[in-house]
Order: sequence, then C-alpha cells, then structure tokens
Amino acid sequence: MKRPIASALFILFFGLLGALFMSVTKPNTAHSFLAGSVSAISGTVSNLNNELLEYVNPEKPTHDHSSQYYQRFYISKFNLGTQNIEAKFSSPMKIADGDALIVSGYTKGNLFQVLAYKNQTQQVSGHENWLVSALGALFFLAVAVGLLNSELLIEGALVPKLFLFGFTLVAIYMGYRALLIREAIKLISN
Repeated sequence: MKRPIASALFILFFGLLGALFMSVTKPNTAHSFLAGSVSAISGTVSNLNNELLEYVNPEKPTHDHSSQYYQRFYISKFNLGTQNIEAKFSSPMKIADGDALIVSGYTKGNLFQVLAYKNQTQQVSGHENWLVSALGALFFLAVAVGLLNSELLIEGALVPKLFLFGFTLVAIYMGYRALLIREAIKLISN
C-alpha cells in the first residue's frame, strides 16, 4: 500500500456513510433518513393484471430449455383505490381482485412501485430480498477498495479511476436499495 492515508480516509468515509444509513431504526421518527422516501398505501385490489417478463441468457444452447438459462420477473399492475400500483418480484405476488392489501414502496412518476406487501385477506406477505442487495453493495465496495490500492490508480491512469468511481456508485445504490427495502418491510409490519 503506497497511499495508506487515502485508503484509510476512503474506508472511513464509507464506514461513516454506512453507519448513518444503518442508524435508521424506526420508519415513523423524525430522525429517520429514509422515512420520506418510503410510504405505505392500503386498500382493496382492483383491475389486477399479472405479467411475466423473461430474460434468456444469450449463451443458452438451442436444445436446452432448463430453467438455469432464464431469469423471470413477475409484474403485477393493479389499483388500490385511485392509486396505480406496480410490483416487480422474482416470484408471483399472492393477490387477487378484491383482496385487502397494504403495500409499501415509493412513487415513480404516476405509479407507486412496491417494495413489500401484506395481503390481509389471504394472510400472506412478501418483499424483495434486501440481504442480496446488501451483500452486493459490500462486494462492490470491496472491489472499489481493492482498486483504490492498485498500482495503475496510484500512477494516475484514467481507466482505473473510472472503474473505482463506477464500483463505488453501484455499491452506494445497492446499499441504498437494501435500506429502502428494509424500511418498506418495517412499514407494513407495524
């Protein structure tokens, strides 16, 4: 390590940023950083439309139709009262028209994007996997820290700086997304 002070400052900065994000404990308190980002809506499901979005790995052999080459996203679009709702999960939502539902998420344009839901009629709930996002954030942060100490970066090359910037941004986004999902889960569990 030729620049231990820069590495230490970088790690300290992200450690403090992580401590700030992880200090979020209750969604309804004034000190909660994410409380304004996530909200909950409840109502009765109407106009339910379920769709399947399927991505196929381009390296899939033409004769092999096993599920390992497919990535599926289940999209549910519906209304809760007058609010248009859209939910994208890796497994189908367990809802039907007429179900009493609580969803938590955020508004994007004129749609409410669901991060977690609780079906009061069928007594089931679901959410995105926040742990995978958190682990992904840690992985990308570790790669960024590894790049920070690379010989090419120390010499001032542009490409490693761009990779460092990119991996850091991805780590921040994935960590923020994991915390949003945790906050959404807390909102519907109260």
